[in-house]
Amino acid sequence: MPAIAPFHLAFPVDDLARARQFYGQTLGCPEGRSSAEWIDFDFFGHQIVAHLAPPRPSAQRGDHHNEVDGHDVPVPHFGVVLAWDDFHALAERLRAQPGFAFVIAPYVRFAGQVGEQATMFFRDPAGNALEFKAFRDIGQLFAK
Repeated sequence: MPAIAPFHLAFPVDDLARARQFYGQTLGCPEGRSSAEWIDFDFFGHQIVAHLAPPRPSAQRGDHHNEVDGHDVPVPHFGVVLAWDDFHALAERLRAQPGFAFVIAPYVRFAGQVGEQATMFFRDPAGNALEFKAFRDIGQLFAK
């Protein structure tokens, strides 16, 4: 896979301590700079920034879903494409955490087709939806 420029994503959270625990401990993302109102994280080589914002009612949180491969995918969401083995290691680590809730549990989507991928969805403590995925053949990332 060619080197790509890191993306930057700023997103709202309603509790920085919970965001620090979730992104830093649960997902294992190293923390960068921070202030009383935001925290930078190294999100698998990309920069994400959790910004303190007032809680949002569920209607404003993006509780929309689109059907993909028989599952209701939350929109909006963000995430990262991992290597196949790294995806499965993370999935097992999350499954082992007591009380961890998946929106869509880890499974293989489009099995045997172009674009076959492992995917899982879950929410952070502020309700932001995340998707982690891995392609069996990373060369098919944008294949039609």
